[in-house]
Amino acid sequence: MANTKLKLFLRRRMRVRSKLRKHAGDKPRLSVHRSSKNISVQVIDDMQGRTLAAASSLEATLGVVGKNNLEAAARIGAAIAERAKAAGVEDVYFDRGGFIFHGKIKALADAAREGGLKF
Repeated sequence: MANTKLKLFLRRRMRVRSKLRKHAGDKPRLSVHRSSKNISVQVIDDMQGRTLAAASSLEATLGVVGKNNLEAAARIGAAIAERAKAAGVEDVYFDRGGFIFHGKIKALADAAREGGLKF
């Protein structure tokens, strides 16, 4: 069976997630999802199975509705840092999924770090 882009993406996502879980301890996970039109991020507590904070480019309050660019990623990163700190979370592990750490994913991570999240 041929390795399609989707199969390779899913393998990369599972490899990243399994390695992070081994070293994460009981820290929440900062999970990122990027589509062709939007970008979203969640702080997830895997021990309890609930979302502690979330931000997305679909939210009108962030002013980046329907955008998926570096500016939108930076705003979403700052928003998730603010919301996570309000929920009492400062230390997370960054789950980039199967996405390569550059461009929008890197901009989001840098903005979240500047906002006070540690990972």
